[in-house]
Amino acid sequence: MTALDRETRLVVIKGAGDLASGVAHRLFRSGFAVIMTELPEPTVIRRPVAYAAAVFDGRTTVEGVAAVLTEPAAAAAVAARGLIAVVVDPAAAVVGLHRPWAVVDAIVAKRNTGTTLRDAPVVVALGPGFAAGRDVRYVVETARGHYLGRVIETGEALPDTGVPGIIGGYGAERLLRSPAAGVFAAARAIGDRLAPGEIVGHVAGQPVSARVGGVLRGLIHDGLTVAAGRKIGDIDPRGEREYCFTISDKARAIGGGVLEALLAARAGN
Repeated sequence: MTALDRETRLVVIKGAGDLASGVAHRLFRSGFAVIMTELPEPTVIRRPVAYAAAVFDGRTTVEGVAAVLTEPAAAAAVAARGLIAVVVDPAAAVVGLHRPWAVVDAIVAKRNTGTTLRDAPVVVALGPGFAAGRDVRYVVETARGHYLGRVIETGEALPDTGVPGIIGGYGAERLLRSPAAGVFAAARAIGDRLAPGEIVGHVAGQPVSARVGGVLRGLIHDGLTVAAGRKIGDIDPRGEREYCFTISDKARAIGGGVLEALLAARAGN
């Protein structure tokens, strides 16, 4: 990657969950070089469409776009070779190391965990917890509904309601939560069809059961330690198995908003 390329192409995305990965996929397909940061043991739910899976497997592919786990020092070189670079880097030290043109905070923590306007020439954040023009240059709306994917240049995204989005007529009922603190042991796999009451796994010997029927769309990695009440899975009552392995409408819309923000910044708007 040349110095000129770096000035307008290199993007660091903080987080590599399914929403962050929808952003990364769209930016990569649009010609940007992408580095993503993650935790040592990511508790991502929708693993087949999350580049965080590279932390466990060393490499993963989402809809034809591959990512590899690498060391922070090598991340820019990997991105320049036409791969998404994933680094275990909770503090996002890779930002200072490679000085990207843009930083996208896609952790979706509903609060700002340390992103500032000084991180890069262009800084974008997803969802609530950030003020455009103060914390970052742009905020992209993440709430389902009329404004999903909207680029905000002044002000904040809609506040977090704490209520899961409705899919197939179900909200909180479609989520799987840990009944206790302990190690998760999976009994089913993403893509499996479930009936209400079927056991998906166990935490500390206690069963995790489906409350609705459908397809197991997401599940945390086997063997992770979780807190009581932690979200560990997601059932899609629509029953379309293909949805488990493709980027969601929400992630695509948010990815489009981030792409719009970066192109607007590049054009000087």
